[in-house]
Amino acid sequence: METLIPTINRLQEVFLTVGAEVVQLPQIVVVGSQSSGKSSVLESLVGRDFLPRGSGIVTRRPLVLQLVNVAPLQERLKNENGVKAEEWGTFLHCKNQIFTDFQEIRHEIEAETERNSGDNKVPVGDQPEDIEAQVQEMILSFISNPNCLILAVSPANSDLATSDALKLAREVDTDGRRTLLVISKLDLMDAGTDALEVLLGRVIPVRLGIIGVVNRSQHDINTQKSLEDSMRDEQAYLQRHYPSLASRSGSRYLAKTLSRLLMHHIRDCLPELKTRVTMLSAQYQARLNGYGQPVEDHSATLLQIVTKFASDYCNTIEGTARYIQTSELCGGARICYIFHETFGRTLQSIDPLGGLTELDILTAIRNATGPRPALFVPEVSFELLVKRQIKRLEEPSMRCVELVHEELQRIIQHCSSYSTQELLRFPKLHDSIVEVVTGLLRKRLPITNEMVHHLVSIELAYINTKHPDFTDAAQVSASVNSQQVCALQQAEALDGGKRWKNEKVVEERVPAAAFGSPSKGQSVNLLDTAVPASRKLSAKEQRDCEIIQRLIKCYFLIVRKSIQDSVPKTVMHFLVNFVKEHLQSELVGQLYKQTLLQELLVESEDTAQQRTEVAQMLEALQKANNIICEIRETHLW
Repeated sequence: METLIPTINRLQEVFLTVGAEVVQLPQIVVVGSQSSGKSSVLESLVGRDFLPRGSGIVTRRPLVLQLVNVAPLQERLKNENGVKAEEWGTFLHCKNQIFTDFQEIRHEIEAETERNSGDNKVPVGDQPEDIEAQVQEMILSFISNPNCLILAVSPANSDLATSDALKLAREVDTDGRRTLLVISKLDLMDAGTDALEVLLGRVIPVRLGIIGVVNRSQHDINTQKSLEDSMRDEQAYLQRHYPSLASRSGSRYLAKTLSRLLMHHIRDCLPELKTRVTMLSAQYQARLNGYGQPVEDHSATLLQIVTKFASDYCNTIEGTARYIQTSELCGGARICYIFHETFGRTLQSIDPLGGLTELDILTAIRNATGPRPALFVPEVSFELLVKRQIKRLEEPSMRCVELVHEELQRIIQHCSSYSTQELLRFPKLHDSIVEVVTGLLRKRLPITNEMVHHLVSIELAYINTKHPDFTDAAQVSASVNSQQVCALQQAEALDGGKRWKNEKVVEERVPAAAFGSPSKGQSVNLLDTAVPASRKLSAKEQRDCEIIQRLIKCYFLIVRKSIQDSVPKTVMHFLVNFVKEHLQSELVGQLYKQTLLQELLVESEDTAQQRTEVAQMLEALQKANNIICEIRETHLW
């Protein structure tokens, strides 16, 4: 198990250059309130003076600092990182910079603290109002890592029940399996008091234990008292004041305990860590493949992308695309829905006789007969009225073309966003492809509209009354006449001849002069008689209207069926299929030009940087996987 801590150190060093937050490595996080002794505890563990000191809060933000110690220079002239030094440090926030001087490490901590938290504690000066909440949020972001051990530091001269360190630790470690309590500043307690009850766990028990330490005073720091001398004085103080606990207290015992706890913690975390690294390696490999390789052959790359886009576009229409949406209809499926649901339902909802009144029909009949009363319904009136109804089919037919055109536009975005990921690398090429396809659709739209308009015009050009599905006019007339005769006979049977008698009586009462010439001195202007706006139709008028209505309805249904079948075929031929067949050639003809190759295949500003970062992360994950695989299973138990 002694190899586990060096292994984690190697993993930390690997991930330091790319961001350790991707993989949550086992680590120790020190938390505590202001002037609780966190810096002294850390320095005693590391064995070096590298943290800022001073009055008030000096180190007030979490920092990830990687300290590396290697063999002497005479044994190892150059280590893997190319740094000629026995020990150095690197920070996560400036991962490409290496510090070989611990004074520089202290200065960088001070500078980074001021950059992020200002130079004050309370929200005054240049600090935001929520500085306290920001600090607490930063601390929680580190100790929430389930793979970290929490070293909660609380001074002996304060009430342990109100310890901020323990309060934060319990928020993320409710069962206490990751928290170790350090009671600092044992030598600063009031005379006559001690921390024995606290160190024995009788005040607040801590699962991993409680360890007391004596910190270096500010005087010791100012006089540059060495850490070795401080540890000797610390042990002497513990022997005098806590003889029963001296062997289980102090900085040296704390370091040993932390090493033991960390090794056991690493052993528990390692299997999950290995699984995490393997999974991330696959994910970053897929991301790297998505970014593609830097362009070397511009001609081949352009042809490949154009061909891929055209293929994905056509496959989306055919329903064979790799990325099929499940949330909504797309591509060919939506076009089919437009044809048979949207367009079909719209046509079915059109009333064959909609907008036609009986007065309109009678007017058309009279206008078609001229000055002579007609014995039969004139055919001209039927053609005039049925054309009026057929014209109503043109608007939904044009709307069908518009909806299909809109869907073909949507397919462009679908393909560029989901199917052809490599296209996103080149914004200029992406925009050019969208422009070419949009232009092709724009050119085909008026042609398709014209053809659909011709379909309706063709139906209006010739009313085929000999159509096999059209009911013969004579049959319609005979049917209407027979129905009216039956109705008349039934009415006469019910009246018992009374109506004829009443008419005879009325006729006898009308004076003969009513039908004769006007009397002398009187003139009658027949044009002055008002025409009633609405009246009851005579039997002949009723019969004529019914004949025209039946003929119009019968013929309209024939034409509607034809339009419902021919419009989708026209749209498919002149728009959809044409675009499918000519898309690739149009793209190649418009874009495959030597003068445009360099311009179109310029990557976005972020792509190259993202590819580099992903490649670095993948390399780090592969190194980490190799390091973990070096650990034998026997080391874990």
